[in-house]
Amino acid sequence: MKPIWLLCLWVAALPCPGAESFIKNAEETRRIEQAIPAQAAAKPSKPRRLLIFTLNVGYGGHPSIAYANEAFTLMGRKTGAFETVVSDDPSVFERQSLETFDAVFFNNTVGNCFTNVSWRRNLQEFVSGGGGLMGVHGTSVAFTLWPGAVENWEEFGFLLGARGAAHKESDERVWIRNEEPRHPVARAFEPQGFEFRDEFFRFGDPYSRNRVRVLLSIDTNRTDLSAGQPRGSVVRTDNDYAVAWIRSYGRGRVFYCTIAHNPYVFWDAKMLQFYLGAIQFALGDLPAPTTPSARLSPAFRKQEELGWKLGIEAYTFHKFTFAEAIDKTAELGLPFMGGVSFQKVSAELPKPFDPELSDAEMEWVRLKLERAALRLVTYYIQDIPGDEAGCRKIFEFGRKMGIETFLSEPKPEALGTIEKFCDRYGINLALHNHGRNASPNYWNPEGILKACKGRSARVGAGADIGYWIRSGIDPVEGVRKLGSRLITLQMHDLHDSGSAGHDVPWGTGAGKTADIIREVRRMGLKPTMFGIEYSYDWLDSLPEIRQSVQFFNDLTLQLSE
Repeated sequence: MKPIWLLCLWVAALPCPGAESFIKNAEETRRIEQAIPAQAAAKPSKPRRLLIFTLNVGYGGHPSIAYANEAFTLMGRKTGAFETVVSDDPSVFERQSLETFDAVFFNNTVGNCFTNVSWRRNLQEFVSGGGGLMGVHGTSVAFTLWPGAVENWEEFGFLLGARGAAHKESDERVWIRNEEPRHPVARAFEPQGFEFRDEFFRFGDPYSRNRVRVLLSIDTNRTDLSAGQPRGSVVRTDNDYAVAWIRSYGRGRVFYCTIAHNPYVFWDAKMLQFYLGAIQFALGDLPAPTTPSARLSPAFRKQEELGWKLGIEAYTFHKFTFAEAIDKTAELGLPFMGGVSFQKVSAELPKPFDPELSDAEMEWVRLKLERAALRLVTYYIQDIPGDEAGCRKIFEFGRKMGIETFLSEPKPEALGTIEKFCDRYGINLALHNHGRNASPNYWNPEGILKACKGRSARVGAGADIGYWIRSGIDPVEGVRKLGSRLITLQMHDLHDSGSAGHDVPWGTGAGKTADIIREVRRMGLKPTMFGIEYSYDWLDSLPEIRQSVQFFNDLTLQLSE
């Protein structure tokens, strides 16, 4: 039997009695049907559900909303890629409701959609915890006071990737540059770009190529930007006019495109092919790279192909606050980092960065990370309790912060409970090792494999290479033994292989760093992160860390296909 709230939602989402579609013009419906792709861009890994949210507040709503509802509903039905529920009822953002969907499509949602703090947090946690978000056109001013687009929820602007709705005519003629013709989402369009007419928004902060992967933009060399009457500030001093992008937000997937003002957008075959790929990305069925455009050096592109992330473990900067560690990681030009539970958040918030933080304090940390264009992908916490309530609290923290992998040394008897939460929340447990005395159960690969035997694939090793070397374990052989149980790496190179060895720049010591990286490549492993945990010269280690980053980048470029 369906829960009462779900039955109510299902009834509320149905078209009016006797109606066959969201639009009344049969010819336009036929055009949409003919333009829909014959098949999905990717085979769904499981039945998918898409929530299409259509509420406008303080604004009458774009006529194209109904056409998008029609196109996506028919597209899901024809391709078998997903089913849709269309609603303008904000109560759909109750957590129990959201958990029945794989992605949310904010369909031209202008204005302050809802102010309920709990519903807003549910949406944020839904995406950061692994859900999808799609927005088009007016979604860039969702959760603002309309008219005027006065900010009412800052984090949503970061989540989506931009704010603003300045534009020219509703049928402005623009030449679109396809910035990523081989990208799984953008390959719907020709590499040379295309011309299109619609209402093209120009965006402001927090838009940045350091945060988003731009797929389409206005080709300023082929578009007359002086034509037409501006509505708002339409000039960017950097001449960067993004049209569509994707990004990762925590463990979630976000897509936005401004092309959605006019109804005819949704009977354009190329646009529907593009939007089908976009929604399958958001749903989780079409893998697509999200490394921000500004990061795409040759080395980053190679690492993206390999499925690798290079980042800083916050322990490297544990003598500082976590806020300062964020700033130092950003200064190094890295997009990823790990956290530690005992580090103070900031001078203004002198609390440990742990699950005891309030929701408002966690939001402060997320915004600090966003402003620095950083993703928190790993998190060290010494112990995870084996009781349901204690375990749930830590995994809820992971969900809110978008963490992919916990590094921890829980008691072996707690692993049964923890692995259930790993599978339920989609967060990995990487068993961390110190030396033989401090980590009697996990200090070597054999102990890790014993602890993981028969357990979920989400339980494995968070190998601390430094402690392996000091304990006499060959790190290359250790990686080889762990195989697919290697979830993440805390990388060290040491000046000496003995117990007194201390960190030196990668590739200059006894740590076999290059051989470890090559072995990970040979085995086809994709660790959550190659974490730089530089544990020496604590207050002035940036030069050595930069040398390590350069070593990793140079080596990845040398790796064969």
